[in-house]
Amino acid sequence: MWEVRGTNGYTSKMNLESRYADLGDVRLHYVEAGEGPLVVLLHGFPQSHHMWRFQLPVLVEAGFRIVAPDMRGYNLSEKPDRIEHYRVGTLVRDVERLIVERGAEKATVVGHDWGAIIAWFAAMRHPERVEKLAILNVPHPARFLDGLTMPKQLLKSSYMFFFQIPRLPEKALSAGDFAVLRAALRRNPVRPGAISADDVERYVGAMAQPGALTATINYYRALLRNPSETQALPKKIEAPTLVIWGEKDVFLSLELADPGPLWVSNLRVERLPDASHFVAEDRPDEVNALLLDFLQHPSP
Repeated sequence: MWEVRGTNGYTSKMNLESRYADLGDVRLHYVEAGEGPLVVLLHGFPQSHHMWRFQLPVLVEAGFRIVAPDMRGYNLSEKPDRIEHYRVGTLVRDVERLIVERGAEKATVVGHDWGAIIAWFAAMRHPERVEKLAILNVPHPARFLDGLTMPKQLLKSSYMFFFQIPRLPEKALSAGDFAVLRAALRRNPVRPGAISADDVERYVGAMAQPGALTATINYYRALLRNPSETQALPKKIEAPTLVIWGEKDVFLSLELADPGPLWVSNLRVERLPDASHFVAEDRPDEVNALLLDFLQHPSP
């Protein structure tokens, strides 16, 4: 039984199944609940499926079947040890295979941070699998490449270049009992308690598992070492797409929020002025309302 306390005082309890899926080259852990159309929730760095704790009960209650994996390298999922195991194409294949493994032809894919990067590419490369697309605080890949020509965004993204150095990022992030990660999780959300002390311990505990920190940093290493995967972008996204953007994101510039009609045919962008990069935890009630409206109503 899962219990979630909302920001408005409600408490929700639900049955949440913990399961594993063998996807050929990796074994992923995921949680699943509900019945109805399939919605796949993809988390970001440095989190896990736990980041969706405010969304899961609400979406299940609304009549959706939710699958929230720990992405490869994270938490209870398998942690391959080579950089090439974390190329974008491989991560996208995990999502496509997970949808099929759960017995669905299509799913709505919702992603935050790294999960959103993968969601963007899943919609481009496997349009037959993505019914709708919801993105939280990550630009379309083409817009992000544009952003790297902007000095302000280049500075915000400098940590990605630091992550390319062998071993040193792992030492820096794990020093002082993961002090840097703890500080980022505590200080960046706008809402006090959005990520509680217990949540921080859960995320840090997952990162402290053998091989986990290197695996999650390898996402960034593989991204910059295989630029052709992101530069040779496929056709525009036809799936109805919702972008939710916390305007107080310290990692990504607000100018990158809207990819425009060149890259997305059916687009809705919602900006939340009092939310950070961790928008799903910062403003769960607003995010839930936007997701439900998007999921429950046909797109024009």
